[in-house]
Amino acid sequence: MTLPLSTTALLVMDLQNGIVSRFADKEELLHPFRQAVEAARAKEIPVIYVRVAFREGYAEISPRNKSFSALAGYGGMSETDEATQIHAFVKPLPHEPVVTKRRVSAFAGSDLDVLLRARGIDTLVLTGISTSGVVLSTLREAADKDFAVKVLADACLDQDPEVHGVLTEKVFPRQADVMTVGAWIDALG
Repeated sequence: MTLPLSTTALLVMDLQNGIVSRFADKEELLHPFRQAVEAARAKEIPVIYVRVAFREGYAEISPRNKSFSALAGYGGMSETDEATQIHAFVKPLPHEPVVTKRRVSAFAGSDLDVLLRARGIDTLVLTGISTSGVVLSTLREAADKDFAVKVLADACLDQDPEVHGVLTEKVFPRQADVMTVGAWIDALG
């Protein structure tokens, strides 16, 4: 299987300090993310980082939003907070865009779609934390937007390993090609 490199982008989603810290005692879990980033850079595949962050005062958060409403009360996820900055383990290069989203999907409240279309991207390679959050939501929306989608299963993490397994083995293959980082690198040639 060969991949159309000129129209492919690697999305590195929610690898920001406040989320990566949940796995701080298992840094080895981050190695597949770095491998994927390095392979993409070597093949000149655009690497696009996605983070979740909110304006000061959390104007985007509705009290009806079960996922985010607690943030407005205790804070810590504004655009300038250290928790929303991309983790140093996969630090973006100066020319690599960092997209700020306002909800779970990488497309929600962000300019990701505009960025992808401007570059002629039609194939997305997804990595991120968490499998049941940003990866699931972005995969569904990307498929609905007619992107070809690949998920690098070992460059996705979830607090619940069983949920990760069900998603990557049973749910995601309905709309995406699911593979390991190693298999993706081999496919790059």
